[in-house]
Order: sequence, then structure tokens, then C-alpha cells
Amino acid sequence: MLDTDYKVSLDIFEGPLDLLIYLIKKDEVDIYDISIERITKQYLEYIQTFKLLNIDLASEFIVMAANLMYIKSRTLLPKHQQAPEEDVEEEDPRWELIRQLIEYKKFKDAAGFLHRRELEQEDYFPHVPEEPGEEEEEGAKTLAEVGIFDLIHAFQEILTRFEEESAFEEIADEQFTVSEKIDFLLKEILPGNSIRLSELFAKATTKSEVIVTFLALLELMKLMYFRVRQEGLLGEIEVHRNEKL
Repeated sequence: MLDTDYKVSLDIFEGPLDLLIYLIKKDEVDIYDISIERITKQYLEYIQTFKLLNIDLASEFIVMAANLMYIKSRTLLPKHQQAPEEDVEEEDPRWELIRQLIEYKKFKDAAGFLHRRELEQEDYFPHVPEEPGEEEEEGAKTLAEVGIFDLIHAFQEILTRFEEESAFEEIADEQFTVSEKIDFLLKEILPGNSIRLSELFAKATTKSEVIVTFLALLELMKLMYFRVRQEGLLGEIEVHRNEKL
């Protein structure tokens, strides 16, 4: 059984437009060519996953879900069967959403550029001779910090694989608590060590164990014990435990 009393409280600074832009980028399509049917399906899957994990979501996510479903219904109906709307000049019902995404992406890209410049300035020091061996090893793996949507996407894939592999197995369901799984993760990953996200669930025998383990990981990330990184978009996610915790 799942530890249903546990509720995740995360600081999700990204909003529904961030999720849509992430989905578009993941599918490698142009904003102007988005499939409302596909992106609505993917968006609703994310909402369901957040609900499955008992994560609080801002009302804006639910409003956007309703808006996507409305746009989808308009694209599926013949024009002569659509109810007339005031102030609607575009023939394509996607256009207003596309316009919002383009404008939002402009501001997001500008904010990202300014943030990178700020970080560059923080690392600026007067030139001093480099010590031997300071150069980074050629071909060293560069890992980027993972956002909440990347993490949820990875969890969805793990859960899907687990359900497919266990479809014909009958395993007695056990009760797990988040606190038990927190203890397990702290013993499994020692300070300074890393592990692939998929490896954390290798010994799980039930769907509820997968979910509770993921909740424990989120809690430890919130407490700054762990951070998650990946090599490139949709790459393998790596869980790293901080040195001093």
C-alpha cells in the first residue's frame, strides 16, 4: 500500500507555459507546428503524475489543462459546428496559445541570458598564472542540473517500464513509508557518491514501492541531501549525494 498521508510540498517555480515549452522542446518540434492533440495528452499525463505523487499544483496548471482541452475540441469540430465566439479573428484556434508561448519564451530566454552573464561575472578574477593540472580532462562528462519536469518525465518512464515488466506477475503488495525509503536512500548512496536514477528502483517489487521511493528522493532533494543532474536533454539522470550530508 502507498503512504497516502504523505504530501509533497515542492517549490515549483515553473508554470504551465514552462511545461508546454518543455514538452515542445522534448518533441523537437517548432512552436508553430505543435499538435494540440499530442501536447494536450502529454500535459494531462504530467498533471496525473503530479496527482499520483500527491504534489500540490498551482491553479494555473488546471486552468491551462482546461484551456488545452477546449482548444483541442475546437480543432476537432468542423467550423460550421463550432459555437460563434466574439473577438476571435484567427481561423486556427491554436494561435492564441502559440502567441502566448512565443512571447513567454522571449522573456524566458532573455532572463536566462542575463542569469548566465551574472554567473560569468561572478567567476571573473584578475588573471593569474594557472597551476599545472588545472585544465579539465579532455572528454570529461558535463552534467547539467535537472528541472522538475525532467525528473517527472524520468519517473514516468520508470513507472511505465515497471508496470510492463510486472504485468503478469502476482506479488503481494507491501506497505512502505517515505521515512523508511529515506533511510534506504541514505544508506544506499554515501556522501560524495552518485548513482543512476534507474538503479534506485532496480530492487522494487511493487508500483507503490516505486512511488514511495521517488517521494523519498524528492524529500531528500528538498533537504539538500541530494541533487540530480543529466547529460543533455532526455539523457540518463544521475543522483548525487552532497559531500557533507
